[in-house]
Amino acid sequence: MPTEPAVTVYGAYYCPDCRRTKQFLGEQFIPYKWVDIEQDKAGEKYVLEKNHGKRIIPTVVFADGSLLVEPTNAELAAKLGLQTEAKFAYYDLIIVGGGPAGLTAAIYAAREGTRTLVIERAGLGGQAAFTVSLDNFPGFPEGINGLEFCDRLVAQARRFGVEILQAQDVASFGLHDSFQCLINAGGQHFHGKAVLVTSGARYRRLGVPGEADFIGAGIHYCATCDGPFYRGARELVVVGGGNSAVEEGLHLTRFADQVTLLVRGDQLTASQIAIDEVLRPSSRVNVRFRTAVEAFEGQGSKLTAIKVRHLDTGQVDDLHPAAAFIFIGQLPNAEFASSYLHLDPYGYILTGADLPRDLASSLRQPMMFETNVPGVFAAGDVRHGSVKQVASAVGEGAGAAIAVRDYLKTV
Repeated sequence: MPTEPAVTVYGAYYCPDCRRTKQFLGEQFIPYKWVDIEQDKAGEKYVLEKNHGKRIIPTVVFADGSLLVEPTNAELAAKLGLQTEAKFAYYDLIIVGGGPAGLTAAIYAAREGTRTLVIERAGLGGQAAFTVSLDNFPGFPEGINGLEFCDRLVAQARRFGVEILQAQDVASFGLHDSFQCLINAGGQHFHGKAVLVTSGARYRRLGVPGEADFIGAGIHYCATCDGPFYRGARELVVVGGGNSAVEEGLHLTRFADQVTLLVRGDQLTASQIAIDEVLRPSSRVNVRFRTAVEAFEGQGSKLTAIKVRHLDTGQVDDLHPAAAFIFIGQLPNAEFASSYLHLDPYGYILTGADLPRDLASSLRQPMMFETNVPGVFAAGDVRHGSVKQVASAVGEGAGAAIAVRDYLKTV
């Protein structure tokens, strides 16, 4: 039987700090119970008692009975026992990003005695950890849950002595005294002979009116994380027509009576297996093609309606689902490197032969996976030319680690 979550968050939908706290816990894969004190009078009374009559939220209660009131992410990380301080001042290799590419590279590097540090801002495993099932990863004929797969990668990396920092957001980096120097949002410095950027990509937003207002309050980007909050719902909406949208839409039928899939185009672009599954007569997914979201609307800081337009007729309808889940593509997490590394027009990091001749190192030809800065490499979803698959991310991580090994022989 599932265990009761060890963390309880008391808050309200209108509270931005409550949404931030929930997002942090979700990103770190920490199960939590949400108590909306606007709806739960016992919860409101508890908050007042613990805060000496003050209605302060979020109030976060832990399994040992202790609590944090309006905690920062750093305070949450410390309470949860996440490692946020580096053990050493200098490393052979620093990897920015703890997804499949970064963890695989860390395993390869550490096995050869390379002192390796992984820095991850969110949950270890990246987007792969949110995947319900990895059915196309070689060696798992029955598939494997994404979080379980990533937990195995983390355990394997730690077995070889990889040091992993969590809840650390790299803000910038550059060269300092012949070492690559990374600086996090809190001003801490990390120095390495080589750096591998595997920071991945994040979900793209629609950018329509109301979207930013209801994130975490009816608008979500992870069905695995937030789907269970809508158990028993009459309808959920998914926006998108690719693999993520179709697969997560099918997953959400575990919680809702019906899932409505809104697709701008006239066909789905997911794998044929997923398309066949979602379009079969017994599926509880209703697909609406040629449909665009115009706006999100709500009351009391909670999503209540989605305004959609049929692109062929111009007709505008209002949908009233319990929540909307958006899967319309990705944006690379490379902003912190934009002043140091060369990016393509879409923000992905250029490496190896993809670098324009005048931007590559003047000292030598860049290695495979190496950027325009000697000793700085990139792999996985953040790299220009990657194919955005877990299997390829693992392969790129291994290849990048070998390139780093060859580079370290020269310094």
